[in-house]
Amino acid sequence: MTGFSLLILSTAGSGWIYLTLTGNIGTFDGAGLSSNRPGATGGGENVLVIGSDGRVNGNNALGGGSKDDIGRSDTAFLLHVYADRRHALAVSIPRDALVTIPPCRLPDGSWTQARANAMFNAAYSVGQTVRGNPACTQNTVEQLTGLRVDHTVVVDFKGFAQMTEAVGGVPVCVPQDIYQKDLSPGRATRGRLLLRKGEQALSGKQALDYVRIRHGIGDGSDIGRIKRQQAFVAGLIKKVKGVGLTPANLLPLAKAATKSLTVDSGLGTADKLISFAMSLKNIDLHNTKFVTAPWRYHRDRVTLAHPDADELWAALKADRPIDAEKTGSAGPERRAPTGPPSTEPTVSGRGITVAVYNATTTSGLASTAARTLTRNGFAVSGTGTVARRDQTTTVIQYASPLRHQAGQVARLFPGAQLQPLNGRGITVVVGQSYAASALPAAPPHTPVTSSTRSADDAPCSNLSYG
Repeated sequence: MTGFSLLILSTAGSGWIYLTLTGNIGTFDGAGLSSNRPGATGGGENVLVIGSDGRVNGNNALGGGSKDDIGRSDTAFLLHVYADRRHALAVSIPRDALVTIPPCRLPDGSWTQARANAMFNAAYSVGQTVRGNPACTQNTVEQLTGLRVDHTVVVDFKGFAQMTEAVGGVPVCVPQDIYQKDLSPGRATRGRLLLRKGEQALSGKQALDYVRIRHGIGDGSDIGRIKRQQAFVAGLIKKVKGVGLTPANLLPLAKAATKSLTVDSGLGTADKLISFAMSLKNIDLHNTKFVTAPWRYHRDRVTLAHPDADELWAALKADRPIDAEKTGSAGPERRAPTGPPSTEPTVSGRGITVAVYNATTTSGLASTAARTLTRNGFAVSGTGTVARRDQTTTVIQYASPLRHQAGQVARLFPGAQLQPLNGRGITVVVGQSYAASALPAAPPHTPVTSSTRSADDAPCSNLSYG
């Protein structure tokens, strides 16, 4: 979004481009917004960004299906722009998360009843129209978070693909060859090769396939896909900011960006969009954080983890940062008892959120640790891989006030070092000692199949979007 704002801002001085942008921008009906909305955030601003996989306007050529298919949402994140207009936080909301969908307006003007334990992405399909229901998703986010959504932006398949083409592709690292069956598991055969393994720049339909694929990369979960989408968005922003700002480059970018959008009436003209973009011009990529709302598994779905999610929403409502910059380490504090236990210890992780990173060459280790944590009641905010993958000992990093909680985490990782840091939260960086106890039957470097491969398996882990 910040990359998009830079793009629009750069075109503001050209009247003919200005008129082109105004003609491209679509809006949705605000009559479907709830009459009982949260109050304004303390100084900051919240923008809901929805990735739509509706098939109208030629999008079925990219996503398959019929142009008459019901509009659906593929991904969503809430972008909090801090009051200083120099920092932003994008919070992804899992599409499979079980939530309460509040009353929403139907095409005939009537309103639905609230629906509990519904998947979050079902809100966009309320009313069963081909264009979807952005207002219902906004109502759901406002009720879920207690935050007022100041603007809502919907991005479709075609515009997204065209933006990646306009910047000349976005660099990614694909962990394995990807075939049609990976994108569409219902296929009887493997189909043709869609993406080759390794580091490359993706654009157009290939870029779209990469961010949409769920079962062919990682553990097949929406959580794993969210991490990949966040990294891709960061890469796209970097490319937008790095492209030469000449008229020849700007017009294709501007057209692609605005053609991809359906927005609320508050952003529905070029002058409103440019005004909003100007307010974000000082936000750099390194000041934009991407996180996932705290969650835990609930059968084959996920739910938001409380009170962690509540604390996140409260911080954003007060316009407080959720993570102070880590300025250094006080060094290892102590070691947890050594030696693998005969059985997994009984630990209560209720109310404790942990991020997990793999610092070894053993594939899928972060996901294995995440499953162990969630079995014991911990909420896992995400998994990933560090650049250096030669760590022997597992390290549990924590903010000083969370020493007791970090000790609970350490009980699941025999031999781990507890390491206090300046900052907030708890992070587990798993080393080879954990692989030896967690995966006794699988030696390091053992290849894994696509069905068990994790999002932290990428072969080119030094690729950075920072």
